[in-house]
Amino acid sequence: MSAAPALAHGRPDPRAWAELLRLPALFTVPGDALAGAAAATVRPDRRTVLAIASSLCLYEAGMALNDWADRAEDAAERPHRPLPSGRIRPAAALGAACALTATGLALAARAGCPALTVSVPLAATVWSYDLFLKRTPAGPFAMAAARGLDLLLGAAATGGGLRPALPSAALLSTHTLAVTTVSRHETRDGTPAAPVAALATTAVLAWLLHRRPPRHGPPPRRRHTRRRAATTTALTAAYAATVARPYLHAVLNPSPPLTQRAVGAGVRATIPLQAALAARTGAGATALFTVALAPVARRFARRVSVT
Repeated sequence: MSAAPALAHGRPDPRAWAELLRLPALFTVPGDALAGAAAATVRPDRRTVLAIASSLCLYEAGMALNDWADRAEDAAERPHRPLPSGRIRPAAALGAACALTATGLALAARAGCPALTVSVPLAATVWSYDLFLKRTPAGPFAMAAARGLDLLLGAAATGGGLRPALPSAALLSTHTLAVTTVSRHETRDGTPAAPVAALATTAVLAWLLHRRPPRHGPPPRRRHTRRRAATTTALTAAYAATVARPYLHAVLNPSPPLTQRAVGAGVRATIPLQAALAARTGAGATALFTVALAPVARRFARRVSVT
């Protein structure tokens, strides 16, 4: 039985929903809240888990809304996607986006008023990007703002305050800005400018990660400082290695297939970047847990595209 008749009889297509929601990219989300809590120098707790759950819902709302908004364009350029192929009804995708947004805000409210205060503009940014800003010059900046707000959500929910987490949010936002700029040429031949800029951005971020983070509280012992530096260096190298070759290939040949690979690598590189952000603040256990999500995301990406 084909996918369309199955849909007509009300049977959900799990693979179609996995494609719509970009499930492999879901593993790039928990590290936002964890890096936010680490930057605020507080240990993850129940409220951090609520922030992660809220982030997951809002992220997936954005994925569903993205395909609903792009359904006409995808019918011409990507007819295999779940909506133009008929495997998921547009109304179902829009309903999922609304339900996931409401759930994400409710979970943030459970984490406390500071978390809700951050989650509301985060949700507004997600919807504004998908519906209005995506094809404007402000589009990449809106996506970058969403990632930064997601990190701040973790800091707010855990009770550490937003100010200490701002530098980490800025670094994560800058990476997202570079990846989103490259992604604007996924379906047509482009120029090397965007991947060149992304390569340069990666180099700058790698350098900034080695700068001493703002210190709160008593200075750590020397052996702890050395351990922190070694962990941060290793994770920074993993971050750079994840994107360097795909970006370079896109520079040499900015064709849609190579650009899509570069974007996929940029999305996956978010995980070691989040881990490096946590490590540089001394949250070694959080950093190791975060980076452990990378091989899981890579494994799922072999079955479902992250772009």
